[in-house]
Amino acid sequence: MLTVHAAPLVLPVGAAGIEEGAVAVDGDRIVALGPYDVVVAAHAAARVRRWPGVLTPGLRQWDGVPLLTRCYHPDPREADELGEQPLTGAGLERLAGQMDEPRRAGSVRRGLQRMLRHGTTHVAGAFAEPAVRTAVGRAGLTVVPPAGAPAGEPDLDPFARGHGLAGTVYGPLAVGGRADLAVFDVPDEAALCAAGAVTCVATVLGGRLVYRRR
Repeated sequence: MLTVHAAPLVLPVGAAGIEEGAVAVDGDRIVALGPYDVVVAAHAAARVRRWPGVLTPGLRQWDGVPLLTRCYHPDPREADELGEQPLTGAGLERLAGQMDEPRRAGSVRRGLQRMLRHGTTHVAGAFAEPAVRTAVGRAGLTVVPPAGAPAGEPDLDPFARGHGLAGTVYGPLAVGGRADLAVFDVPDEAALCAAGAVTCVATVLGGRLVYRRR
């Protein structure tokens, strides 16, 4: 279905931001990008989704391997005991004797869901475990080559690496490109980099709306 995603500010990356901008998506491709009035006039039959804040390309998660293979993502039912953040180090070691395959598989699925809630559409690999590769493929995330081992603890927020917007997105928005988008409830790029991906309100993966904050 042809869909127009509109926001007060569209940040294509590599080009000037577009105030009251829009991105038209058909299937898994971007078919138009520009001011809202122009895009809607050219695609009058499209469904329109209006979002708050800024619309950007989807984000790239450099900590994909540690987040999915060396962390445990607690089930919400375990929050009182284990908290809500990924467990690493000593916290993970305490679960070693309890970590059967179904529990590990559940952790991987929850890790991927939480990446989507942070605007992630691309994840750095490679993944040696078949179960992890399968889960990533089913989620629809694009695997990109790793760029060395990131320093510090892994973080679900891609902005935690401090690369700014251009160094955190997978690439610029472009007509003909894959429709991987993220929307954040902040007023501008500076606010996004300061507040991080926890402000995500929607993630579009290959043209599909896979996360929307309720």
